[in-house]
Amino acid sequence: MAKVRETSSVKEFNELLDKSDSQLVVVHFSAVWAPQCKQMNEVLEELSKETEFVNVVFMKVEAEDIPELSEKYQIAAVPTFIFLKKKQVVDRVDGANAAELTKKVKLLSSPTAGVITQQSAAPPKQDLDTRLKNLINSAPVLLFMKGSPEEPKCGFSRTITQIFNDRGIKYSTFDILQDEEVRQGLKKFSNWPTYPQLYANGELIGGLDIVKELVESGELESQLPQQEKLEDRLKKLINKSNVMLFMKGNPETPRCGFSKQTVGILSEIGLPYDTFDILSDEDVRQGLKKFSNWPTYPQIYVKGELIGGLDIIKELKESGELETTLKGE
Repeated sequence: MAKVRETSSVKEFNELLDKSDSQLVVVHFSAVWAPQCKQMNEVLEELSKETEFVNVVFMKVEAEDIPELSEKYQIAAVPTFIFLKKKQVVDRVDGANAAELTKKVKLLSSPTAGVITQQSAAPPKQDLDTRLKNLINSAPVLLFMKGSPEEPKCGFSRTITQIFNDRGIKYSTFDILQDEEVRQGLKKFSNWPTYPQLYANGELIGGLDIVKELVESGELESQLPQQEKLEDRLKKLINKSNVMLFMKGNPETPRCGFSKQTVGILSEIGLPYDTFDILSDEDVRQGLKKFSNWPTYPQIYVKGELIGGLDIIKELKESGELETTLKGE
């Protein structure tokens, strides 16, 4: 009898996918603090006991504990269910919708389901061109490659990442093997038929041959945005607004219980504030801990000065000092 498998690391997740390459894999991205996730876990357990789903692999991932996977599969809120076949996303269910989840497990696990077409999959939340533009502009230097810098999946990708690493160039990557829509769509969008593809400030630089030419001519660094020191970047972020909240997720979809509580308290006060999702930037996430000498999140700053985390906010609220503190008085 099947059971819901829990994964606690990217490595474990990938190993389970490798073993289940020919099966339908249903992954529940959940959070322990969300009551809806608890309810949907029970639904998933019941589905896993059904004999008709004996060949379906059911998995559960704590979205906050493995942010790399949450980012990879564009998990904006919990619960979210991702359906995979041959490691490719074929559908998803956003939210606690037991009926929809059951319906799609039945449909996608059917022997007649075959290869899932774009028409049978869930409609995209945004058109492909918009998604590609957002991806291209998501980092100052972005490399669309096969695999990751730690595990490149082709020689060209391995060579270009080695060039960047040898020169200390800071860059972000997107694994086009994990998203067929992006893989095919970007070729047409950029009018560049091969990978890797390098973008800087939203503009296409080219592939490995172009990068090699720029290295030989000594022009590579001049074609890329100037590398900003992390400390300078943190200072700018901290002072971006009079009240800055560094949290997991955003006010609409907080991705941890502490962030959710903090947003709730700030909303009650009614003063304007800005936020930064530390799950979207590992450099900021780790660097701010050292910069502020405060090891956890959320963190709240007022006029560039650290106030503290949720416990401090609660204390200030109970003492009646929170509003004046947020005003910087």
